[in-house]
Amino acid sequence: MKKRVLSLTSGVLLAAAAATAADTIYVPADEVAAAFATGGVLYDAGGSFMVHASRRDVAGQAEVHAKDTDVIYVLGGAATFVTGGSVVGATASAPDEIRGASIADGAARRLAAGDVIIVPAGTPHWFQAIETPITYHVVKVR
Repeated sequence: MKKRVLSLTSGVLLAAAAATAADTIYVPADEVAAAFATGGVLYDAGGSFMVHASRRDVAGQAEVHAKDTDVIYVLGGAATFVTGGSVVGATASAPDEIRGASIADGAARRLAAGDVIIVPAGTPHWFQAIETPITYHVVKVR
């Protein structure tokens, strides 16, 4: 596992100290619960990052995000998640986004409550099978 150590410059510390309560994003629990009911975006920073409340009851399509890294934190449920390999039946679904039916030659792992997985931009990934409905936060970082 790679460790990253970040050093803070005095300029970063001053900028952080100057932040106001108006810069803080707060999403009340009832809005979070509503977003998890069907899956939805909790916050979109306009290109630098997004926070999703996600839910899956069935397997999805394989996908690749050319520009976004997905940081996934599983809150509940369990699923088989595949990364790497190549997308079968790949088609562009939007600019910088690819979708397909499945993944060939990827690495499968079981995700469950408490797990975190980070999928770098450009990496195929796929919720192949859902054991029990799975809820998870995704932070998309550009």
